[in-house]
Amino acid sequence: MVAVPRLVIAAPASGHGKTTVASGLMAALGAAGHDVSGHKIGPDYIDPGYHALATGRAGRNLDPHLVGTDLIAPLFAHGATGADIAVVEGVMGLHDGMLGTDGFASTAHVAGLLQAPVVLVVDVSHASRSIAAVVHGMASYDRGVRIAGVILNKAGSERHSAEVTAALEPTGIPVLGVLHRDDGICAPSRHLGLVPAQERAEAAGQLDRLAGRIAAHVDLAEIVRIAHGAPDLHTVPWSPGGPGVDGPVVAIAGGRAFTFRYTETEEMLRAAGCRTVVFDPLRDERLPDGTAGIYLGGGFPEVHAADLSANTPLREHLRSAITAGVPTVAECAGLLYLCRDVDGADMVGVLGTSGRMTPRLTLGYRTAIAPTDNLLAVAGTRVTGHEFHRTTVDPGTEPGWLLGGRPDGHATATLHASYLHTHWAGHPAMVQRFADAVRNATTVPAPPSRPRRQAPDLSHHGDREATPGLVDLAVNVSRRPRPAWLDAALRASLDDVARYPDPAAARAALAARHGRTGGEVLPTAGGAEAFTLIARARPWRTPVVVHPQFTEPEAALVAAGHDVHRVLLRPENGFVLDPALVPEDADLVMVGNPTNPTSVLHPAGTLRSLTRPGRVVVVDEAFMDAVPGEPETLADRLVPGLIVVRSLTKTWAIPGIRAGYVVGDAAVLADLAAQQPPWSVSAPAAAAMIACAAPQATTEAEAIASGTAADRALLIAELAELGFPVAGTPAGPFVLVRVPEETRDKLRANGFAVRRGDTFPGLGEDWIRIAVRDRQTTAALIGAWKQIL
Repeated sequence: MVAVPRLVIAAPASGHGKTTVASGLMAALGAAGHDVSGHKIGPDYIDPGYHALATGRAGRNLDPHLVGTDLIAPLFAHGATGADIAVVEGVMGLHDGMLGTDGFASTAHVAGLLQAPVVLVVDVSHASRSIAAVVHGMASYDRGVRIAGVILNKAGSERHSAEVTAALEPTGIPVLGVLHRDDGICAPSRHLGLVPAQERAEAAGQLDRLAGRIAAHVDLAEIVRIAHGAPDLHTVPWSPGGPGVDGPVVAIAGGRAFTFRYTETEEMLRAAGCRTVVFDPLRDERLPDGTAGIYLGGGFPEVHAADLSANTPLREHLRSAITAGVPTVAECAGLLYLCRDVDGADMVGVLGTSGRMTPRLTLGYRTAIAPTDNLLAVAGTRVTGHEFHRTTVDPGTEPGWLLGGRPDGHATATLHASYLHTHWAGHPAMVQRFADAVRNATTVPAPPSRPRRQAPDLSHHGDREATPGLVDLAVNVSRRPRPAWLDAALRASLDDVARYPDPAAARAALAARHGRTGGEVLPTAGGAEAFTLIARARPWRTPVVVHPQFTEPEAALVAAGHDVHRVLLRPENGFVLDPALVPEDADLVMVGNPTNPTSVLHPAGTLRSLTRPGRVVVVDEAFMDAVPGEPETLADRLVPGLIVVRSLTKTWAIPGIRAGYVVGDAAVLADLAAQQPPWSVSAPAAAAMIACAAPQATTEAEAIASGTAADRALLIAELAELGFPVAGTPAGPFVLVRVPEETRDKLRANGFAVRRGDTFPGLGEDWIRIAVRDRQTTAALIGAWKQIL
């Protein structure tokens, strides 16, 4: 007999707020002094992460398809050991289960197996009295399910909730609480559902706020009373196996990219005599010491592909270990990680196939058969599992499973990689087979010593390389003489340096230049100040920088204490921006256009597609005035949530003046202005802004841009003759070239300074950036280059 007070949180359908309410309820009960055990019906991996954050205990799954009906109560009792109350979150709608099975594995089915009362969460945002009909239908559809109360979610007003409550009175089902609309406590979503708690630094704070809201608006005392009404369970808690010993190490992938695995997996491995050690493929550069087995579970490698790819030392260590025969299990995300690449981002490379995103969601319960003997099963073994992915990988000649006759994954005596997620508590023979292989395996040798991977120097700029005596092709500042009208304006501004500067006239001139209002323009002390203001303007949760690009935006975010997510564009497709690479939960996205150092010009429509409610998109157009006609500029268009950073430094050769500005959404600019110190824009900088915004200046800038385009075309042609085609389709006053690593040093020895590429995230020592200069300078460069070939 097991006595655990318990209840199930259910809903009429997905999207009513089960996870929000269940997690908040767990946190609120914990704050009230209860030891809470959190459980999730179904195969979901993300919700248990929020449950673990709310309770301080491991989240647990309860799924009859994965483990069988007989194990549901024992697994529940095992997970709830020591708790004084258990909250079980349902799946989909209350009665939704496996198709064609009359509700098998549904919330109602599991609630019956646990003899647990149900609290129904109902989104009332689009109805009032009709809610009573829905609840009445839910309660009467299956008399074996006891709905003990209702929590109304997303009520619009007190009057609205009162109408719903009154309509529910004849049903006899009490309203236990009313939650009003509050978008601030919703977890963001992306292509496979909610973003895991492990990927959201703000999740703990949001749970605290949600717990307070639940405690204030839900009758916790009645919740506890309902849970105590559940009868004792006639069951024995599940056990993972024997006592276990401190045996060989099984390295388990974790961190932000690998968040999906059942808690019981590690418990069973330890009980089978293995020692589990978690490593982070995003950060760790080698497998744990003593590794004799590897488990790569589920997660989102497609979201973190750039960072996984950048960790070359770990990829090499994994490849050598798996190739040497270290027993390895890879499920779904693990399968992708072992591929040659994922959408062009290099992965471990054990499997000779590529992973790629598709628009199609593969989702559902599966019954699988092992076609041959392999690491996890003997031929003919039948197991149950679950698929959930939008990627695709071609199966190998020796698949891991047959799913309805369809081959899936790759399998050998030492490797099993498949899309199928299995719950090992339902198939203990698989654990034993893997553990036996691990005990018989040779420990992974330590990788050869190598210098620790250095992070790109975000503070490195081209002026460090343009030392005296060298022809400067490292700094992207025009070498043309400044026009007389600009020099005159700068000299005249010195008459005003005896008083504090006022940028009002500069703001008005820039607003007129772009057809904007004064509130949509903010003069700044160059682009560098703009990036600092952006970094400090708001408490960004998930700031994203699209690389390779100018390093100052990320440097400013890091200096402000933010954890930056990088999206790396690939040379294979010309560094073209795919908006799908940007995480859906990003609230700040920073991208260059044309981008430094790639010189790629992204379509304005692509950049506009990045905007979302609650997201700020920053487009760095420092080099846009070097593009004839500025066809893709967004400085002249009002797009909510989008701001553009412009610079006068490059075309007009005035880096010492520090003249720049931001144009765009007035609400965002107001937050930037609140961070700006007084008088940061000097009198000479303001004078430069006024002069460079005049019609005469824009006409002259267009002529300069056309000349730059012609000079760039010549440089590209000469480099191609040397056998070094430039990357992508350049549109700015510079080009990016892949060369032998010693090229930069050899060019320096011959009198030419070019910009090193390895200080830009996403590029290595085999890249250089070359500023576009006049024909004579290009000819001299090519002549010097020929001498070093």
